[in-house]
Amino acid sequence: MAEKILLDIVTPEKRVLSETVDIVVAPGEEGEFGVLPGHIPFLCKLKVGELRFRVGQSARHVAIMGGYAEVLPDRVTVLATAAEDAAEIDVVRAKAARERAERRLAEARDALEFATAQAALQRAIARLKVAEKL
Repeated sequence: MAEKILLDIVTPEKRVLSETVDIVVAPGEEGEFGVLPGHIPFLCKLKVGELRFRVGQSARHVAIMGGYAEVLPDRVTVLATAAEDAAEIDVVRAKAARERAERRLAEARDALEFATAQAALQRAIARLKVAEKL
């Protein structure tokens, strides 16, 4: 059994992260899941939320905007729609996005506008949650 896991986080624009880690905890569509070295292989859909991982005693956090995760015994590959490390998040911009989404949610005239505003709000909240972990 491997003692570490290779974590790769990739978006359509770039490789966000490639690092050897001790544990990965991700926001699965059916609930949060954790991966340790030697985990059974699986593939799952990710929802908007916080992905966290630990290297030694250091914990790090990444905002994930949905996507897929492939888990193998020695690696976790995340194919994300978008992803931002906690250190990269512009808190002022994320707060403004949350306020815009809340306004749009309150003013929604149909189900499509409501769903679009709700998704934007979830993304802003995830970014703010991750940013506060610094």
